[in-house]
Amino acid sequence: MFLGDDLLAYLVLALGGALCAGNVLAIVKPPPRPKSEEDLPRAPIARTVTMAVIGGIAAAWALASLLS
Repeated sequence: MFLGDDLLAYLVLALGGALCAGNVLAIVKPPPRPKSEEDLPRAPIARTVTMAVIGGIAAAWALASLLS
């Protein structure tokens, strides 16, 4: 089996890490300007922080599962 018995933990680690990193970068470095009127000038802070925390928890949990 590809990556052994830990495939699910690796997938959760990758997706959680990407979710956390992407949302943190959306807060730290927003896009230069909206491309259209429908685009927000900046990411909504509460939703972005919540999603970053969820991704961080998922990544930490997966990392703990892989190390134990």
